Amino acid sequence: MEEMKLAEWLPGSAAMLKEALGQRQPKIGIILGSGLGPVADQVEDAAIIPFEDVPHMKASTATSHAGRFVAGFHSGKQVMAMQGRLHGYEGNSSQQIAYPVWLMHELGVEVLIVTNAVGSINESYRPGDFCLMRDHINFTGRNPVMGLEPDKLADRFFTMHEPYDAELRNLARATALDLKIPLHEGVYLGLSGPSFETAAEIRAFGIWGADTVAMSVCEEVIAARHVGMRVLGLSLVVNKACGVGGTNPLEDDPLAVAKAREGDFCRLIGNIVGRMP
Repeated sequence: MEEMKLAEWLPGSAAMLKEALGQRQPKIGIILGSGLGPVADQVEDAAIIPFEDVPHMKASTATSHAGRFVAGFHSGKQVMAMQGRLHGYEGNSSQQIAYPVWLMHELGVEVLIVTNAVGSINESYRPGDFCLMRDHINFTGRNPVMGLEPDKLADRFFTMHEPYDAELRNLARATALDLKIPLHEGVYLGLSGPSFETAAEIRAFGIWGADTVAMSVCEEVIAARHVGMRVLGLSLVVNKACGVGGTNPLEDDPLAVAKAREGDFCRLIGNIVGRMP
């Protein structure tokens, strides 16, 4: 797949969004995964821009993903939420997945909150639990910073030590404790999908130290860290991964689990955002 002309395209995409945002100047970006879009419905004075209206961006085809930016005020802070995301299994390249992250950075976003729905590898996790990402294993086989174009945005070589910001994780843990919302913390493993993992793969991932698994996030986080954005990752467990406890991951309805936990998820995200400096 031909490399995107990032250095050429990003300024034009950013200019279009700046005009659409008016006086809004978001500093916090939020990517909302499957079933987690209702957070964006709480954004006040919202400017709403479908992905496909932004030059050089792809539309979302994933189930339950509205596929739009929602920018405005949430919990007293200026935010830019992605109500849905782009995935590799939709046919998007790694750089197409990363493009909206680099675009938010171009607009002045400094902190990125990534969220997703995951399967649990850790047998102590249950559907409906929340899990903070401490680290991740990128098993997509892809990296959005490969190629010549990303090198024009920031240094090609950069550290992925603590990709999920330690101070932001501390803030999230303290917020969850105050809200009396139980919160695990573990290692996330990302794959390309769309097929679910085999039981043998899940056993292997557990040996590697993975606690949760899904089909998103890693490429977005790599892109964010590439340009120096701070990142916080939060997952909702919507099923047990294949073979965990003898289960098939399709035995649970992910959207039903997300709907049942919608209130606590919105409270948690809103309070985390409100407590950010």
